[in-house]
Amino acid sequence: MSSQPRLRLSLRNEPLPLAHPFRISGYVFEAMPATVVTLDDGTHDGRGEAAGVYYLDDVPERMLATLESHREAIEAGLSREDARTLLPAGGARNALDCALWELESRRAGVPVWKLAGLDGVGPLLTTFTVGADEPSAMATAAVAYAQARAIKLKLTGDADLDAARIAAVRAARPEVWLGVDANQGYVPDTLQRLLPALVAQRVSLLEQPCRRGFETDLDGIDHVVPIAADESILDLAELEQRHHHFDVINIKLDKCGGLTEGLMIARRARELGKQVMVGNMCGTSLAAAPAFVLGQCCDVVDLDGPIFLARDRTPSVRYDDGMVSCSDEVWGPAAAA
Repeated sequence: MSSQPRLRLSLRNEPLPLAHPFRISGYVFEAMPATVVTLDDGTHDGRGEAAGVYYLDDVPERMLATLESHREAIEAGLSREDARTLLPAGGARNALDCALWELESRRAGVPVWKLAGLDGVGPLLTTFTVGADEPSAMATAAVAYAQARAIKLKLTGDADLDAARIAAVRAARPEVWLGVDANQGYVPDTLQRLLPALVAQRVSLLEQPCRRGFETDLDGIDHVVPIAADESILDLAELEQRHHHFDVINIKLDKCGGLTEGLMIARRARELGKQVMVGNMCGTSLAAAPAFVLGQCCDVVDLDGPIFLARDRTPSVRYDDGMVSCSDEVWGPAAAA
């Protein structure tokens, strides 16, 4: 354990209602509850937020209980590497890891990105996500994202309806980079039917078509567009096991357990010849800020989570001309306590 002063751990869950219901394959969300961790050493503090992994039942109530069960070890003072050993990958470790990063940043008086070994940070082109709906409604939503230069569509696994959705959005926004996310909704036969529509509509990314644990469904599938792993690859260990099925690895801090492991996955994915993507749940800017640091290393950025909330934190990440930016005031040495 670290030789730093003893910490005081504060935990709370927040409901984080969405501005509007959001539909993906198999789920409709009206809120994205989150667990918030604060670590205080009497002089400095650090915060982390996590929504967990809903499809693994990694929800805030469980995260809170997990962190509470390790209170003594956490308050004794621990490093980020200690946290990787103490807790499994998932939301609880993400919130703790991010709080430790901010605490370290404030103690050192330098931004998190510098601690992470980056030379600097800048605005990132981000996707703006359109939830699954009728084709005309999705086209209307895509038009409403007037500033967007990259759009990601949620699909539901009905190849004909999904093809119509893609065509409607492409007709409405012919100029944008377009990706689709099936959220495990496809099997080989239906996926084969969808592929021509992806090519015809100039889709640049197909995210998680197969069910988690059924990655062999992709054997024999022509990668006419790059295929990204989301639910299939949670952490560094699963990257080693399953990377060969995919072209792109979508890293989410809630899945892998924090920025520490997220950066490790990005480096290893590069070594394996993969493209790297960063995504997020519908969390606040406090959750988006650590992912923004990771996004500096990524080919595809999907950090639009805060725009879906009824209310975000202040200060917040900013969206301008299709880009997301995040100042050190949001999360780091200059942030308000």
